[in-house]
Amino acid sequence: MDISIIIVSYNVHYFLEQCILSVLAASKNIETEIIVIDNASNDDSCQLITTKFPEVTLVQNKINVGFSKANNQGVKIAKGEFVLILNPDTVIAEDTLEKILNFAKTTKNLGALGVKLIDGTGTFLPESKRGIPTPKVSFHKLLGFSKKQIGKYYAAHLSEDELGSIEILVGAFMFMKRAVFTEVNGFDEAYFMYGEDIDLSYKIIQKGYQNYYYPLTQVIHYKGESTLKDVKYLTHFYKAMKIFYATHFKSTKLYDFLMYFGVSFWYVLKFFKLKYSFTKEKSIKNVLYLGRNKYIISYLETMYFYVESCIISDVLKIKETIQKSNIEMLVLDNEILTNKQIITFLQQLHSEGIIFKIHPKNTNFLIGSNSSFEQGDVIIFQS
Repeated sequence: MDISIIIVSYNVHYFLEQCILSVLAASKNIETEIIVIDNASNDDSCQLITTKFPEVTLVQNKINVGFSKANNQGVKIAKGEFVLILNPDTVIAEDTLEKILNFAKTTKNLGALGVKLIDGTGTFLPESKRGIPTPKVSFHKLLGFSKKQIGKYYAAHLSEDELGSIEILVGAFMFMKRAVFTEVNGFDEAYFMYGEDIDLSYKIIQKGYQNYYYPLTQVIHYKGESTLKDVKYLTHFYKAMKIFYATHFKSTKLYDFLMYFGVSFWYVLKFFKLKYSFTKEKSIKNVLYLGRNKYIISYLETMYFYVESCIISDVLKIKETIQKSNIEMLVLDNEILTNKQIITFLQQLHSEGIIFKIHPKNTNFLIGSNSSFEQGDVIIFQS
């Protein structure tokens, strides 16, 4: 077994389905297994797995045990030489697994590997590559005092398209040898959610291994689907950061006070942003559909003023059509476009300021996310 893909899921049926479909499409030339740990979802996520994906190993927890413990459960039963910790709200390209596996097998002293992540609008996610969030770096980052320290937080020594060594990876996509994961005792289960990826990355480099940022493949990470950025999960983040600093950087009382002050200040800002902010939905009239599914075309024509459907693979022609027809939403059909093409289109058309929706192959829904801060959107149509 080459790779065991561990996916921890909680009430994200449609995002999970798209994620698994993308993993299966990327597994054709290598031996993989998919292990889903469900943290007591109350939607039909488990039924989805048992009926549509019987080849997937499903573990159903009776309670939500958190991200760290659930991933440790998955790795414990994994058979692969390598493990991929993967969020359910991600979409990988068809060649993602082959690329990272080849890199891992030819790189000495590899600890863990992360890739270039983009959100549902095609925006690069800077947390794809990070430095060690020492109290000084994090304090300046939280309060926005120093561009130099913020640069250290986001590993600014590498551009978003530059391969190289980094220190901290993001838990949405972490690839490593199963033996390395086991050697550092996996995720610290004191972390329910958030911070466990920082802690694991830090433990790996403390063992003398080297972590890498590998941008030669890109992955969509919608963000927030499993967590929904509400106050309860901000509290988890706040507690996680306190655990991390108490474990790895605790020193003097003044030092601790300053760090906890920074985390608390960030927490308060996020709390009020969540409580009082909202996103005004953009009015959609004109839609471009890249596909040929008659049910999707019919649905779009009943919902929007102008619908244009075609099959174009040239990004410049797509841009011309968007600008000429004042397109506000682009629907990308995985029936005719690969996930790799879709990911490329999101990045190359990001500047057009349009909304993206994806039709995963063999499904009856469109899916997308207009903001990495809010929950994504699923549109179900009859087929």
